[in-house]
Amino acid sequence: MISEQLVDLSRLQFAATAMYHFLFVPLTIGMVWLLVIMESVYVMTGKVIWKDMTRFWGKLFGINFALGVTTGITMEFQFGTNWAYYSHYVGDIFGAPLAIEGLMAFFLESTFIGLFFFGWDRLSKTQHLLVTTLMAVGTNLSALWILIANGWMQNPVGAEFSYETMRMEMVDFWAVIFNPDAQAKFVHTVSAGYVTGAMFVLSISSWYLLKGRDVEFAKRSFRVASAFGLASVLSVIVLGDESGYTVGEAQQTKMAALEAMWETEPAPAGLKLIAGINEAEQKNDWEVEIPYVMGLIGTRSVDKQIPGIHEIKTKNRERVIRGIEAVKALEALRKDRNDEGAKQLFEQYKADLGFGFLVKQYTDDMNMVTAEMIDKAVNNTVPGVTPMFWSFRVMVGLGFAMLALFALTFWTSLKGTFMKRPWLLRTALWMLPAPWIACEVGWFVAEYGRQPWTIYGVLPTHMSVSTLSVESLYGSLFGFIGFYTVLLVVEMYLMVKFARMGPGSLGTGRYDNEVAHHTAHA
Repeated sequence: MISEQLVDLSRLQFAATAMYHFLFVPLTIGMVWLLVIMESVYVMTGKVIWKDMTRFWGKLFGINFALGVTTGITMEFQFGTNWAYYSHYVGDIFGAPLAIEGLMAFFLESTFIGLFFFGWDRLSKTQHLLVTTLMAVGTNLSALWILIANGWMQNPVGAEFSYETMRMEMVDFWAVIFNPDAQAKFVHTVSAGYVTGAMFVLSISSWYLLKGRDVEFAKRSFRVASAFGLASVLSVIVLGDESGYTVGEAQQTKMAALEAMWETEPAPAGLKLIAGINEAEQKNDWEVEIPYVMGLIGTRSVDKQIPGIHEIKTKNRERVIRGIEAVKALEALRKDRNDEGAKQLFEQYKADLGFGFLVKQYTDDMNMVTAEMIDKAVNNTVPGVTPMFWSFRVMVGLGFAMLALFALTFWTSLKGTFMKRPWLLRTALWMLPAPWIACEVGWFVAEYGRQPWTIYGVLPTHMSVSTLSVESLYGSLFGFIGFYTVLLVVEMYLMVKFARMGPGSLGTGRYDNEVAHHTAHA
């Protein structure tokens, strides 16, 4: 049996590297389309200020992209080093979208990023705009394939376990590609990236306006970011609703934990705003609820129930018991592939094989399973309710706060009055970290909420890890955290440095009112 400490350290290391990496990813996804918008205006109007906006914000985009790539490469290596059995068990399915991402999307993205920076004097306006657009497409395609892989972990469709190879095998490639969970996750995640890019441009532009420098440059950037940000944050909220529906369909345990729903409620279930969660007694001591809303989000109906945690545990207990029989039959087949009785038994119970694997955390001999072990396995099928409940509300709360901000900045942009509202500019500046916090919390909800599974309902986390020493994991964990922290400090130093320099770093001078007036009409 794998030690619990080894599993926890492996999870912690991957979580740390993933969360560091995702500090860079949403800004890359969001900034690139802002560059397309700005350069499109330059091509249509010929005003040099829009070209300089594209180049300046593109410089900050490039810094972020380079460090994002550096942090991302390590994560794929970890599948082989820290999660070897996972890679062996599901590599045929999980590896396919990652390979396509590397061969198609990443090469496309990287190639056109080079042309974006070095092609200004070698390509025509239209050709360079095409390069920028293809760079944006590559960036989003890269996110698509990675999220298809992650979506399959959340909802493993299009694959079956083979007792002959002792691995998961793909049976329907298109089911994997068009997995509803993956598609919902993709649009929700990239929209969150767009919000991040818009907030980044809005906040820095607000700082310029508060300082009274590069005013014309900042005013245009502010308006673009306001409009793009409002559209993006509305998309996040709408598509988040769709994501909630797919969770309700594929991962009812996660849905119940998000809502601290201990008992199955009459349909349609209410949405809990806040609650006093008592995990020891598995109940809420108090709660504030909006009637009907959760049922509509989670089921798209008024008569379909969302099962509560207690009902889910009852069902999971039955699945664990059946899964134990599946594991016994599988072990018999490993000894004799021609054992017809074991084949029939395995076919009867194989849908619950993953639940049987949960018990292997406590014993390797399925004939020695006790009622206490089954109880532990059943209880572990539900993630911690308190962190899930409150993390989700932090994410949603930040989403609505950003909606209010972008709505105000867009409205004042239309009215041309945002310069007269320094409180609004200061709010935009101080809201800069909000999308990053929301993104990180969102990933916590998605990944922690999947526990105890690496592949939901198929492969438990404790079976996925490599056989490593605890000492080596401590060493690599501290090494990664130290190295990634250095990269983050470098990123922030460079971002602050060039943001302070402003468009003057392009060698075109400052964009205060008089300068901008002449340059914009050059």
